[in-house]
Amino acid sequence: MITISLCMIVKNEENTIERCLASASAVADEIIIVDTGSTDHTKEIVKKFTEKIYDFKWVNDFSAARNYAFGKASMDYLLWLDADDIILPADAVKFKLLKNTIPAEIDAVMMKYNTGFDQQGNVNFSYYRERLVKKSCGFQWKEPVHEYLEIRGKILESDICVTHTKQPGHSGDRNLKIYESLLKGGKTLSPRGTYYYARELKDNGKYREAISMFRKFLDSGKGWTEDNISACGELAKCCQIEKKDSDALAAMFRSFQFDLPRAELCCQIGYFFKLRGQWRQAAFWFNLALNVEKPQNSWGFLQKDCWGYIPAIECAVCYDKLGNHETAEQYNNKAAEFKPYAPEVLYNKKYFKGLRQAAN
Repeated sequence: MITISLCMIVKNEENTIERCLASASAVADEIIIVDTGSTDHTKEIVKKFTEKIYDFKWVNDFSAARNYAFGKASMDYLLWLDADDIILPADAVKFKLLKNTIPAEIDAVMMKYNTGFDQQGNVNFSYYRERLVKKSCGFQWKEPVHEYLEIRGKILESDICVTHTKQPGHSGDRNLKIYESLLKGGKTLSPRGTYYYARELKDNGKYREAISMFRKFLDSGKGWTEDNISACGELAKCCQIEKKDSDALAAMFRSFQFDLPRAELCCQIGYFFKLRGQWRQAAFWFNLALNVEKPQNSWGFLQKDCWGYIPAIECAVCYDKLGNHETAEQYNNKAAEFKPYAPEVLYNKKYFKGLRQAAN
């Protein structure tokens, strides 16, 4: 059986840290906590689980803090979590099995990161992260913001999930300020840094600047395929907010340069036409989203509902607007296969039943 060091960086996480550590203590043999300046009760809570608490002076660099935490670990493999992450009981069982069965040649383990949920609690947004790595490989964290582990060697894609339970009150412009500080200091952003800087600009309402950065990233030709596709969708959103509809549509179509059409982008194009009352065009793109091939072995963002429920329910709306009620009802039944108790599905069932009764 392998041993695992849980390595975390924290600051003012008194509302979430106990839940996180309680869930992870079932799989971690050692817990390393690096505190970057807490002024609340975080440290007192952490002491319930470990005495290995280290202070680290914050230098606006998440990778520096994470690498420091990794350097304090002593077990075979290193696991990282954020304070608002948890390992659900079912995933803890899988994790314990992995500890007993992981092949000796595995250098890193990818795990799904579930970060978005629908009203019923089902996962609707997820992606893979490099979550567990062999200490002897000496992998390092890269990038001061939106950091990642630079892994290589034998990589295992696991079905173990980490669940993100973000709490209100987290700063919205912290990352943007770090990027702005780096640029002010004369730093040049990497392609990945440019992409995430653009996302931070967008999330903070600086849409024109975001448009410029997304285009700079895409024009560099150095982005990861998944980031390129995502950037096209985010660029399109910014263009629409800035009333540049033709640029928005061009950005969405640009995503097709990088891989086969993705359901997320097809739905986004569908909504573009739906908002304009162009029901036939909207139906085409939503229907395409239902039938495109899902990428295999992709570690990028996945909006699960875009690959089933959303395009089906939207096709029902579009065909109803076109007067083709029979086809619309068929699509609503298709949507029910994904979410049988969704309010929209149930409403539509009643609506179509009323249409049939009126026709008779």
